[in-house]
Parts: sequence; structure tokens; C-alpha cells
Amino acid sequence: MSRIDLHTHTTFSDGSYSPTELVELASQQNIDILAITDHDTTDGLPEALEASKGLPLELIPGIELSAMFHNREMHILGYFINLADLQFQTRLEALRATRIERLHHILDRLHSLGMNISLEDVEQASGIGTIGRPHIAQTLMAKGYVKNMKEAFEQFLGSRGKAYVQRVVPNAHEIIGWIIDAGGVPVLAHPYWEGFNKEESTTACQTLVEQGLQGLEVFYGTFSARHISFNLGLAKQFDLLMTGGSDFHGTFKPGIALGKGRGSLHVPPKVMERLRVAAGH
Repeated sequence: MSRIDLHTHTTFSDGSYSPTELVELASQQNIDILAITDHDTTDGLPEALEASKGLPLELIPGIELSAMFHNREMHILGYFINLADLQFQTRLEALRATRIERLHHILDRLHSLGMNISLEDVEQASGIGTIGRPHIAQTLMAKGYVKNMKEAFEQFLGSRGKAYVQRVVPNAHEIIGWIIDAGGVPVLAHPYWEGFNKEESTTACQTLVEQGLQGLEVFYGTFSARHISFNLGLAKQFDLLMTGGSDFHGTFKPGIALGKGRGSLHVPPKVMERLRVAAGH
């Protein structure tokens, strides 16, 4: 039976494994199909594709993009992206700039709370990767302000944290269009529908489908059977592709294992059949 993980991150965004290390780990763990879906960048994919040569592993070029929908931030995965699409790369560059803008606002709030953290500190933590809140959390840990990632997000960086700043990103219909323009298949990542009742969730899903959404990440590393069942129902109702993945970040998300999530992740092989057809592969 094929082992599939379609949601992973490397050091080019907020993962702790380099693309080569992640590909090697996937091969060691007998994963047959792997998608790398770094936030707002495809820069790690050439290295990963090179590392996968000669291995019994199919590597899917992917990405994870932030978008606004009904005044909340959501994430949209894109699969089989054309890395050479210049328009898409220009759009990604502009999207990454919003991360830097938010970073400055977060640092200002941390400074007002008496925390001496500089832009250079966070850039050093991010290395070659797209800067994200986990890199700020790393810096907070390194300077002794918090003990771990969980504390950093609960107290300061999460949506209820003292230094939280909402990022300004394009609307979902625009992000979906970017992915389609770049030859990719847009899929809603980890659809939890928090704050929506069943009817509102269905309406929201229908709106996204009308905007071009083609799939839902039904099988996710931390979803309960109830969450999976609900999203499975939406996928069937709107004839959406179903995908799945662990959302592996390495040490940045302890307890989330590659290909397993928290232990129960299983992505059915038929998922890839429909995804390939949708992508024209």
C-alpha cells in the first residue's frame, strides 16, 4: 500500500529539515509520494527534486499560500505548480513582503512588552527560509523569554497572544487564481471551519468552490475522526478532490511525524489518481 504525505515544510519556510534531509527522511520511512508545500515560496523545490533522483519516491511540487476569507486567514495548497512561471514568482515575492511588514509590527509589540529582539535576530533564526512566526518563537526561546514553541504562541504570537498581528494578504479568490494561473491545483488546507456552524461551513465551502477551489485536505495530521468525516461529506457534496498530509515541520511542530501526523494519518492512494487527472498529469 502506498504511503503518501502531501503537506510538508522545509528550511525554506518554517521547517527544520532542509529539502535534501526531508527527501532522505521520506525515503528512509518508505514514503512513496511526497509533496513539499513551503509557505509562500517554491525555492526549496529544485534542491528537493535533485535529491529525489534515483530514489523510489515521487516528489510533487507544491506550495502553501495564505489568503483572507470572511475576515479570517486561511491557507490554500497548490499542487503541480509550474516553478518557472515568472508571473507566479513575482506574485510570491510580493506576498513574502507582507511577512516582513507583519514582522516589524510584531517586533514593535514585543519591544513594548520589554523584549529586546531585533530584525537581525529573527533573520538569523530563519536562515535561508521565508520568515514566519516560528522563527520569532525560536528567537524568544533563545533569549530566554519563553521555554518552548507552545508558550511562545500561547502568550505572544498566536491569535490570542499579546503581540499578535494579523497579516494583510490577498483574498482567497485571488490566491486560488494565482495557483490556477501557474498550472496548479488549489486545495484548502486543514479545513477546520472554526466559528462556523454546519450550514455556514457548507455555504463557505460552496463560495470557495465558485471561486475555483478544487479540493479539500480531508486527511490531516491532527484531525479527529469527526473532522475527517465532516470534510469528507463536503468533498463529496461539492465533488472536490480529497488530499491529505501531516503538515510536518520537524522540530518546529513536535509530535507531528512525517507520513503519520500524530499517528493515525492515512492518505488513500485514490487521492493521487484524481489529483493527477486534475493537474493534467
